[in-house]
Amino acid sequence: MQRFVSEKRLQKIKSVISARQFDLTLVIENIHDPHNVSAILRTCDAVGINKVHLVYTIEKFPKLGRKTSGSAVKWVEREKHSDISSCFSFLRKQNFQILASTLSPDSLNLYEIDFTQKTAIVIGNEHRGISKEAAELASNRFIIPMKGMVQSLNVSVAAAIILYEAFRQRMQKGFYNKTTLNDSEFNALVDKWCKR
Repeated sequence: MQRFVSEKRLQKIKSVISARQFDLTLVIENIHDPHNVSAILRTCDAVGINKVHLVYTIEKFPKLGRKTSGSAVKWVEREKHSDISSCFSFLRKQNFQILASTLSPDSLNLYEIDFTQKTAIVIGNEHRGISKEAAELASNRFIIPMKGMVQSLNVSVAAAIILYEAFRQRMQKGFYNKTTLNDSEFNALVDKWCKR
């Protein structure tokens, strides 16, 4: 049962849920700084990602607060995995292509990727990047093209660039115009959000 929410709030919730991209997700592997994770969650919420997957095998799991995430921590679901192999196995069972952001000789250009497919994007630690295992097990690898002397970006900035390219492609194809949920799933999620 829904707790009381204003009609304006209810319409906002329904509008946001309608635009959620349940076939686009992000895998965060060992990102150390909680401010980076919080910034990434804000971007995820902004582009309509409903859930992120968290793999922490080296770094301590970051403490996430509503203040630094702009309350995105409240609206973006998180699922923890014990290792990258089990995370990828979980995603593959749901038919996600797994694309890892890494500097590699076979990395594709970000702008050559079709993000309108069911896609999981993998980003890694601020200093080490993604693990060797993640790079090897991914369906494909990609880079953000750069023309400067420095060959890396802050991880939250990189995530925003990647996710907004996915957003752009999906907007052009009308992915944000209607929900992919059936009525029962949609109403259950509305009810859940009204209780938050």
